[in-house]
Formats: sequence, structure tokens, C-alpha cells
Amino acid sequence: MTVMTISPTALPFGRALTADDLEQIPDDGHRYELLDGTLLVSPAPAWEHQHVQGALFVLLWQACPAGMRTLPAPFAVRLTPDTEMQPDILVARYEDLTPKNLPVAPLLAVEVRSPSTALIDLNLKKAAYEKYGVPSYWIVDPDPDTPALRVFEMDDRSRYVQVADVTGSDAFTAERPFPLTVTPAELAAGLHPDD
Repeated sequence: MTVMTISPTALPFGRALTADDLEQIPDDGHRYELLDGTLLVSPAPAWEHQHVQGALFVLLWQACPAGMRTLPAPFAVRLTPDTEMQPDILVARYEDLTPKNLPVAPLLAVEVRSPSTALIDLNLKKAAYEKYGVPSYWIVDPDPDTPALRVFEMDDRSRYVQVADVTGSDAFTAERPFPLTVTPAELAAGLHPDD
């Protein structure tokens, strides 16, 4: 996370923040999210992050069936008035989307790890997505030498169970939110100068 200074007039003090408060923050290249009223700030990601995010987005977008949509960040998922997340990629039902945000849990939330967000993705965001009923949560590690995909899915007790942890050329075949095979090495192709 990044420490930042915002004008005292930009955000209220002495109370938890709301998603409406986020609209007071200037667009400065950072990602601003709220988790139970607490502001999470992430710097702009590195190009490797964007490369892997783009490759996975295209893969999901091409496999996405009618009635669903695949969207890249930034797009707000407003889970409650004080919790608004922006997964790197999300899959949602078309009927659930509004022009401004997704006011319900997405079918899939994907976070691509960055050095500054790795612990947040694996702990805080995973717990939030589980709490708010996101059926599938994927964490992608864009390490050029050992790219990886970790997959969590909701069980019948509304708890996440890790269903996959694949690296390199190992493949994961998803059933949720729709059938799709993902190979971390293919997502990371192009991260080395000779790729």
C-alpha cells in the first residue's frame, strides 16, 4: 500500500468512509478501494502485471457466454455502501451491471499480484470476496520465471476452498463461471525479451 496525502476537504474525518466518498478523490493514477470503510490505495501496476492481466482478460472475454460480461479494472464492485472493490478482472451477469458499477457480487473476481498488493490480495481481499459471496476468486502471480494461478471456489458452507494451485505449463480447467482452460505460462508469454 502507498501512503498518500489528501486535502482535508477531500475526505471526511472521524467516521468510516463510504463508496460515495471515493468520488471526492482526484484521479491520480492510483486505485482506491474501500473495505468496511477503510481506504485501500494501490499504485499503478507494473507492465508485467498489465501484460498478464490483459492476456487473461482476452482469454476470459473470448470464452464468456451470452448473458455474462468480462470487464477489466477499473470498474467498481459496490458490495455495500462502505465496501467497493475493483478487481483486476471480473465476470458478472449482464443483468446485474449498471452503467456506473456492479452492485452485487461478481461471479468471478481476479487479482493479479503485485509486490505492493500480494498480502492484501491473499488475505484482506480474499476474506472480503468470501464474506460477500463471490463464487470464484483467482489470484495470478505474474512472475516471468514461475507464473502461477491459485483458484478459490465457494463450497456449500459459503467458505472458500482452494481448488487449484498451478504453475508454469500446468493447466487449470475451470467450470465456474464458465468452462475455460488457463495455463499460467501462456499468460506470461512475452515477459522475457526473447519471448
